[in-house]
This record gives sequence, structure tokens and C-alpha cells, in this order.
Amino acid sequence: MEASVILPILKKKLAFLSGGKDRRSGLILTIPLCLEQTNMDELSVTLDYLLSIPSEKCKARGFTVIVDGRKSQWNVVKTVVLMLQNVVPAEVSLVCVVKPDEFWDKKVTHFCFWKEKDRLGFEVILVSANKLTRYIEPCQLTEDFGGSLTYDHMDWLNKRLVFEKFTKESTSLLDELALINNGSDKGSQQEKERSVDLNFLPSVDPETVLQTGHELLSELQQRRFNGSDGGVSWSPMDDELLAQPQVMKLLDSLREQYTRYQEVCRQRSKRTQLEEIQQKVMQVVNWLEGPGSEQLRAQWGIGDSIRASQALQQKHEEIESQHSEWFAVYVELNQQIAALLNAGDEEDLVELKSLQQQLSDVCYRQASQLEFRQNLLQAALEFHGVAQDLSQQLDGLLGMLCVDVAPADGASIQQTLKLLEEKLKSVDVGLQGLREKGQGLLDQLSNQASWAYGKDVTIENKESVDHIQGVMEDMQLRKQRCEDMVDVRRLKMLQMVQLFKCEEDAAQSTYDYGRQLLQATVVLCQSLRCTSRSSGDTLPRLNRVWKQFTIASEERVHRLEMAIAFHSNAEKILQDCPEEPEAINDEEQFDEIEAVGKSLLDRLTVPVVYPDGTEQYFGSPSDLASTAEHIRDRMKLVSLKRQQLRPPEMVTAES
Repeated sequence: MEASVILPILKKKLAFLSGGKDRRSGLILTIPLCLEQTNMDELSVTLDYLLSIPSEKCKARGFTVIVDGRKSQWNVVKTVVLMLQNVVPAEVSLVCVVKPDEFWDKKVTHFCFWKEKDRLGFEVILVSANKLTRYIEPCQLTEDFGGSLTYDHMDWLNKRLVFEKFTKESTSLLDELALINNGSDKGSQQEKERSVDLNFLPSVDPETVLQTGHELLSELQQRRFNGSDGGVSWSPMDDELLAQPQVMKLLDSLREQYTRYQEVCRQRSKRTQLEEIQQKVMQVVNWLEGPGSEQLRAQWGIGDSIRASQALQQKHEEIESQHSEWFAVYVELNQQIAALLNAGDEEDLVELKSLQQQLSDVCYRQASQLEFRQNLLQAALEFHGVAQDLSQQLDGLLGMLCVDVAPADGASIQQTLKLLEEKLKSVDVGLQGLREKGQGLLDQLSNQASWAYGKDVTIENKESVDHIQGVMEDMQLRKQRCEDMVDVRRLKMLQMVQLFKCEEDAAQSTYDYGRQLLQATVVLCQSLRCTSRSSGDTLPRLNRVWKQFTIASEERVHRLEMAIAFHSNAEKILQDCPEEPEAINDEEQFDEIEAVGKSLLDRLTVPVVYPDGTEQYFGSPSDLASTAEHIRDRMKLVSLKRQQLRPPEMVTAES
């Protein structure tokens, strides 16, 4: 019988075991009767439950029953005492009926319990509350009977409920754990082979049950003895009442089985984790060797232009994106496998290492193929880019060569010729870069292998190889054609340079030499089949230019001679020369300097007049004005010097 089943009855406190003991160490059973009519059936149930608690050893000592009849009627007390004959006749050794003071003395004379001892099976005495200590020590009596023993019925009942719940749950849990542990020990090898899915969860949480048991045991151990006024009283939670050894035994068994259960769970979890890892590894491997490899096998071209290569690169990036998701799973799996390897379980090391090696081999091989494909497409894109740039350079050079040359002078021809040479050199550099890129791309294509797992079969890439070689050959032919045209253009332009040189030299040399150069230009024009300015007007122009040059030259020489004479004479006068006073005082010299200066000023204002009537000044107006100002300043200084050197009497006479 469980307390939870009869909890409403037990709460009525119809009877209780206070934990007190008589002088023979027998337990004291107290039946507190009240003014209300006592339900004998409920009392019987209560007594049956209470008497089921003590151990057989404790029951053998017998019970002392205290029937508290101070608040009850005699017939009720009598009924209760007689009921004890049927409920606990063998266990009861003494029944103490606590009577009211001077209330039953006359009424009980006709019924003596001691005469009924043989029939009842136990001794019954009538005793007042203050004389109860003759039979039971005060420390074993509750306060209701003048004793010092503390008893809280609701506290006892709550602890009893906890104890019974713990006992029930722990016993059931022990059976479940034992079944799980024993089944795991017997079928562990079969489980590994067949991966049988068993239910490893008990009906209650072992941690919770263990915690409840520890709290209960701690409560029992702390409440075993309670001191009161220096005395010692037995607690109602004594080990004989609530079986403290039983709690300890259950806890020990639970800890043992739970430890085994945890190991079983750990092994099962490890095995489950290993199976999950193996399943995920195979998913990664199957995808990489299946759909992943098929995607790469279907993408092997390099494109025939920049746009085509870019489209292939975009497609390859999509493939890489799909692979990245599986590579992320690979990284996670590799970490999980590494953690299991660090755990050091010998039986799983070989299998784990095999899975790790298989996964790494497939992933690294697929990653290498992706990288090779990416590098190949990048090389193809660079090759097509260089080819496009070179094609544009050749188009530009060809455009220059197809335009007729009509330069104005030799300098523009030289500039055009230099530009042609630079463009041709740039084409050479571009063609060399194209060859390098093309050869590198051909080398990569030659090393390209099939992406079929476990095979190294060369992919059919003849179309790509022919395309690369065709592009390089086409560029070489175009470059060669441009070089031939540049050679022809270079020769023609050099002849034109020579023509302009001859014409320039004819204009700048003497008349006779110029005529010879003009005759040479006629020959060059006939050779180049072009019309020259020397065909009609060059010779008259040569004569005219020569005449102008001669007149201007003579005028320039005359003016320079006048300037030298003026400045040298002025410099002599302005310098202080005491050793030649007669020269300084020569008035004629001053007059000559003044005359030369005025003549020079007049000459500066007169232009050179050529035979054809055209005029030309030497220098710009600002230069002529500056030169005239300088001459006037020198003339003023000379005049001032003249005044300083005159005798005083001449100065006075003039004044």
C-alpha cells in the first residue's frame, strides 16, 4: 500500500508512529481519539499502512500502543482496543489507554482489560496522562503526553510520500537500466553489424531520480536525531521507519546502473555519430564522383573569343558555387572525424581514418580539377585579350599605311616615319606576348585530363589547339604584310625627306649650288612620280631670295659697323684717361661721336628696301625702340662729359 493512495485518510492523523520507543525498544503507536465519531474502517486502513512500515526485526520487539481517550467516549475506546486484536495482535505487547481524569473510574469497574489479556493477546492498562511516564520515558513521548519528543505529522507524511515515490521510481528505473545495459552487452556486436535501432531512453530521468534520492538521504541523515533541552529524542524519520539503508542501497545501485547506462549511451551515440558521418561522407563522395564530375566533363572548351571565354568562366563559377557547398560539408565532416580520432577509441580508429582518407582524396582531386579548369579558362581569356589588342594595333597600322602621304615638309615626314616605327615595334611586342600566351595555353591543353574518376584519358581538344595555332598564324601573316608595306612606305618617305632637303639646301646655299640641287630634285621627282615646287617657280624664287639676302646682309653689316664706331668712341670719352688730356679735350671728337649717333638713330628708322619694292625692318618695333633708347642714353652721357671737361672760362663765355 502506498501513502499516495490513502493520502486523504492519512492526513486525518487517526494514528501515527511518532518515532518514540518504549523501554524494550519497541515502537510507540499512537491513536489520538477525538470528540467526533472515529471511522473504524479508515483507522484500520491507517493502522495497516503504519504497521507495514517497520522492518520485521523491529516488529519482533512489539509495539506499545497509546490510545488517547481523553476526548472520546468509553465505548469508542473499547471498540478501538478490541479492534487491535484483529489488526495487530502478534505485534502489540502493551496498550496504554489514556483516560480522562476522574471520569471513567466508576464506569470501567465492570470491565477489566487485564482479565481479557489471554483472549486479547496483549496487556491493556488504564492510565492518566501524567502517569504515562511510568511506562514510557518522557523523551519518547510527544508534547501531548507531557514528553519532549517533537513530531510534525504533515512533515512526516510529506517525507513519506517522497520516500515512496523515490523507492517506486528508483526500483522501476533500476529494472529499465538493467534491461538496457544487459541487452547492450549481449547485442553490442550485432548492433554494430546490423545497426539495430533500440530505445535507449528510460521512462524517467535518472538524474532527477538520483537528485531526489540524495536530497532524501540528506534529509534523513540530518533529522535522525533532534536535541531538546540537552536530551536526545528519536526523529520520526528514523532509519527503522523510512529505511535509510534502503535509500542508500537504491542510490548505490542507481549510480552503478546509471554509470553503465551512460557508457552504453556514449557508445551508442558514438556509433550513431559514426554512422551519420559515414552516410554524409558517402553523400559527398557520390556527388563529387557523380554529378560533380559530370559537370566538369561537360565543360572542356576554351571559347574562340573574349566573350565566349567569359561566358565559360561564368558557367564555371556556377559549378564552383555548387562544389563549394559540398566542400563546406567536407570541412565540417573532417572536423568531426578529427574530434573522434582525438577521443582515442582504438576500435574505431581504422574505420575513421579510412573514411577521412577517402573523403580527402576525392575532395582534393575534385578541387584540383576545378582549379585546373579555372586556370585554363583564365589563360584562354588572357590569350584572346592579347589577340584582340594585337588585332586592333594591326588595324591601326594598316589604316596609316593605306592613306596617301602628303606631308608639307621634311619634319612632318620624319614625325610620320617615327610613328610608323613605334607602331611596328608595338606590334612586335604584342605578337611576342601572343606567342607566349598561346604556348602556355597549348601546354595546359596538352596536360588536360579526363575528369572521369580513376581514369587519365586525354580529352579531345584538337579544335581548341587548331584555334590557338590559327590565331597565332593569322596574326603573324598580318604582321608580315604590315612590315612589307612599312618598308615600301619607309623608302618613299625617305626619298621625300631627301627631296625636301634638296629644296631647302637650294634656298639656303649659293646661287650656283642651288641650281645644281634643283636639277637633282627634278630627277627625284621623276623617280617618285610626284610634282615638286622646283618644276617652274623655284629658280626665280631662288634668284629673288638670293638678291634679298645680299641687300639685307650689306645693310646689316653697315649698321653694325656704325654701332661699333659709336660705342667704342663713346666708351673712350666716358672713361677717365688723365694720361691723354689733349685727346679728351678735343672738341672734334665729341662732334664726331654726336654725328655718328644721330646717323645711327636715323638708320634704325629706315627699312631695307628690296628690288621688288618690298620692305623689311631689322627686329620688332619694341626691339628697335629699346635699341634707340640705349643710343640716346649714351649720347646724353657723352654730352655731360663734354660739359665737365671744358675750361671754366669757356663755360662763362658761352653763358
